[in-house]
Amino acid sequence: MAEKMTGAEMVIQALTDQGVEHIFGYPGGAALPIYDAMFQQDFVKHILVRHEQGATHMAEGYARSTGKPGVVLVTSGPGATNAVTGLTDALMDSIPLVCITAQVPTTLIGTDGFQECDTVGITRSCTKHNYLVKNVADLPRVLHEAFHIATTGRPGPVVIDIPKDVQFAVGDYYKPEPGTLRHKSYRPKVDGDAAAIEAAVDLMLKAERPIFYTGGGVINAGPEASENLRELAELTGFPVTSTLMGLGAFPASNPQWMGMLGMHGTYEANMAMHDCDVMINIGARFDDRITGRVDAFSPNSRKIHVDIDPSSINKIIRVDVPIVGDCNRVLEEMIRIWRSKTNQPRSEALAPWWSQIEKWRSVNSLGFKNSDTTIKPQWAIQRLFEATKKQAKEVYITTEVGQHQMWAAQHFHFDQPNRWMTSGGLGTMGYGLPAAVGVQVAHPDALVIDIAGEASVQMTMQEISTAVQYRLPIKIFILNNERMGMVRQWQDLLHGSRYAHSYSESLPDFVKLAEAYGAKGIKCDTPAQLDAAIAEMIDYDGPVLFDVLVEKDENCLPMIPSGKPHNEIILPDTADIGDIIDEKGRALV
Repeated sequence: MAEKMTGAEMVIQALTDQGVEHIFGYPGGAALPIYDAMFQQDFVKHILVRHEQGATHMAEGYARSTGKPGVVLVTSGPGATNAVTGLTDALMDSIPLVCITAQVPTTLIGTDGFQECDTVGITRSCTKHNYLVKNVADLPRVLHEAFHIATTGRPGPVVIDIPKDVQFAVGDYYKPEPGTLRHKSYRPKVDGDAAAIEAAVDLMLKAERPIFYTGGGVINAGPEASENLRELAELTGFPVTSTLMGLGAFPASNPQWMGMLGMHGTYEANMAMHDCDVMINIGARFDDRITGRVDAFSPNSRKIHVDIDPSSINKIIRVDVPIVGDCNRVLEEMIRIWRSKTNQPRSEALAPWWSQIEKWRSVNSLGFKNSDTTIKPQWAIQRLFEATKKQAKEVYITTEVGQHQMWAAQHFHFDQPNRWMTSGGLGTMGYGLPAAVGVQVAHPDALVIDIAGEASVQMTMQEISTAVQYRLPIKIFILNNERMGMVRQWQDLLHGSRYAHSYSESLPDFVKLAEAYGAKGIKCDTPAQLDAAIAEMIDYDGPVLFDVLVEKDENCLPMIPSGKPHNEIILPDTADIGDIIDEKGRALV
């Protein structure tokens, strides 16, 4: 039955009916009616951020670690525009968000009123869908519809722009009955075509050099999808690799795991992708960090692509068997059909392929020269990983963007989904710290660590204040090389070592900065003291900024230069490569 209430009250009631427990936001004049309604209830808990970009990243971390939608509330004008980076980030990485933006009264829209902007126009290209609600009668439908759109199909961010007079207006609120919510033009397809799935399995049964190429879509499809991926891999005996966003969907401890694929992926994963004869892409979108040179990408393979987003099929790479559907449902059907044809992995037929993969593995493409005097960033990640393995708590990792992000992906290993939060598609510096806050809100008893760089973390450093206010014991593990490391690396390799503005010449004292915020600061520059310092960081019951001074000019390798094929991969000089590289250090097939 309908119930009379104001638009502002409808917002809070809809959030409650959707099961939203936490919302990340920052108040302002146009949003005050909603904040007033929130003040008068206890179910939805508000987390006060320090910047609206931080709110969106917190909501992303919350969503990615739980599978539930993250919710954001910001005011009009600069509140909405400050949220754009996080909205775009969520769109690129398929993260379900509902962002409620306040707007000036309808009578002022288009007048250049104070704190007015065209929020719908600005966010049209960086959201899955957006609304401007001009009539309170439409508000209940829009609020519930937004959650439906954000969380179904390919997840993504949805914006609801609500003018202030609509927040004050009184109307009839209703909650749609379960299963009755429909959108006139939005009908995501979840069941893959049965004939296409059978054709895919037939290709897999004939493969001699197969590979599973998995992405964030497996994680977005829920924990059952990860379980089904593991079952299908065990049934087939195929090797498995993943994009940056897919880490954790398949256990890194499994011998079938080949490590991450792509620009900073392992030698064995990239070479197997280049030489495979059947590629099964499950929930990845063939982005440029993976494909390199498109016309030389996996040139001799038959390609199967499973994706819930039909626009991702044949957008970049032409495939032989397209399957539009939910990854979990398609994996379930693949398992059923495989079992109907055989219950045995094709071990004998795949033996030569695994023999070749083992040769590529022996190259040790993630190797590095350690030091007794300087902390190597790779070693710092390895020591952090070893320390977290001893914890009884669940461990969640977020990252900023840059070299430290790639080192974390290479050297920190995940056996479960939803434990790895990073900005993949947009590559947003400043993502990791607020994302860690969002993860910690969702998992208050977990160990949440942001693996950061000293340049990237400063972009949203103010959100440490939010962590202190809400007693969220996040750990910020800063690999401090006093450089914008990835920028410096590209300048070194591609721009004649002309280091244009890639040095950080006026860094803060992170220990004093932490203390100024009311957090704990730790600093370490000696390998022999690192383990003890990591233990101190983990054991402290509160937010920590840990400044780890690392080798300043270390390159993140292996690396496939932008636009190059997988077999032109630059390996570290520690790799056991014999005579399989050319004079430029590039690997040869």
